[in-house]
Amino acid sequence: MRIKELLSSRDFGADVEAKGWVRTKRGNKNIAFIALNDGSIIHNIQVVIEMEKFDEELVKKVTTGSCIAVTGKLVESPGKEQHVEIHAGSLKLYGTADPETYPLQKKGHTLEFLREIAHLRPRTNTFGAVLRIRHAMSFAIHKYFNDHGFYYLHTPIITGSDAEGAGEMFRVTTLDAKNPPLLEDGTIDYSEDFFGRQTNLTVSGQLEGELGAMALSNIYTFGPTFRAENSNTPRHLAEFWMIEPEMAFYEINDNMNLAEDFLKYLIRYALDNCRDDLVFLSEMYDKELIDRLNFIIDNHFERITYTRGIEILEQSGEKFEFSVSWGVDLQTEHERYLVEKHFKKPVIVTDYPKAIKAFYMKQNDDGKTVRGMDVLFPKIGEIIGGSQREEDLEKLNNRIKELKLPEKELWWYIDTRRFGSAPHSGFGLGFERLLLFVTGMGNIRDVIPFPRFPKNADF
Repeated sequence: MRIKELLSSRDFGADVEAKGWVRTKRGNKNIAFIALNDGSIIHNIQVVIEMEKFDEELVKKVTTGSCIAVTGKLVESPGKEQHVEIHAGSLKLYGTADPETYPLQKKGHTLEFLREIAHLRPRTNTFGAVLRIRHAMSFAIHKYFNDHGFYYLHTPIITGSDAEGAGEMFRVTTLDAKNPPLLEDGTIDYSEDFFGRQTNLTVSGQLEGELGAMALSNIYTFGPTFRAENSNTPRHLAEFWMIEPEMAFYEINDNMNLAEDFLKYLIRYALDNCRDDLVFLSEMYDKELIDRLNFIIDNHFERITYTRGIEILEQSGEKFEFSVSWGVDLQTEHERYLVEKHFKKPVIVTDYPKAIKAFYMKQNDDGKTVRGMDVLFPKIGEIIGGSQREEDLEKLNNRIKELKLPEKELWWYIDTRRFGSAPHSGFGLGFERLLLFVTGMGNIRDVIPFPRFPKNADF
């Protein structure tokens, strides 16, 4: 049985078997106490070993980090920390762990050190909790969309388009790095490459997601995305996961309603299903974590225009590191001020200046703004970015020309406005950004099993 099931069992006197990794062992020549964990729950089960019944040399080999199987009786525990424990009848040692070299001995370890041993850090309480919450949030995302009639669309990881227009993409090629084929002007001839053209790892599934929405009405993507930004910060990864729903016949208000309902559902799911892990992370890392999660559920999201947001910030009397004026992109400090100090609730900002937003956002009649929307949370600022998409062929074409984007490469995207165009909207939620909020962890490298960032692709 998994340890999670054993700890909730009251079948005292039953013969049980538990398998897992030893967190600690203590005792004396007469009795030994082993704390055993199999990853199914934050808590360990205590195994009691009466030394006279066992080979002393075998028990000596059971050290922190070793892997064992125990059979014995499930009994009521006299200790305060647990309701049940196992009185061992037999012990099998699967794998030893040398105390001199096993790095996870019973002491505090910094998160920086644990990143260096990412192959072992899932065995710690912290990363066991984070990875269980990551699983729960993944499941909740699929459940939410399935229950709301969305279809899961698998968009390509290798792509020839740059959805964000950022240009910071990882190139995918099979050409000889030392001797690539060249054109007459000395540039690389990508017609000789595997796909017959230049290709990259995707930065977003959105554009292809829109194609799906133009046939299936409501779709979502949930997959890995890649950014070749040389950003060595606690908020950036080179490989991360994105959730991107796209909905036909949704206008900006429908989009905001969905985003708010979706986020509240996920936070509620975490509180209902990950309570033990959240309590542990709250006690260890962020005392305000559970209050902050309830803050999202308990408040209606305030909705304001970008213009109104700028007015509030300009009149706030706050000294910001980045100055505020109409036309600048909001920084995290501005977003957090609106949420934490001014409105004291989550905020959705809409109608951003056209100049600072992507080409596909629907243009407003004022000619200056677009129907973009960002959802702002306490502590982290923007958690969702989205928009109503431009469905008008002429306006989209004009914007593509204005930004000098490669029309030839976007012919298929433009076609959706030529053949049965419809109003539609969507948004993107960075999965790791969500997990930062839900777990209270301070660094995005600690909410993904094996982080990828500049100068690091270990494990």
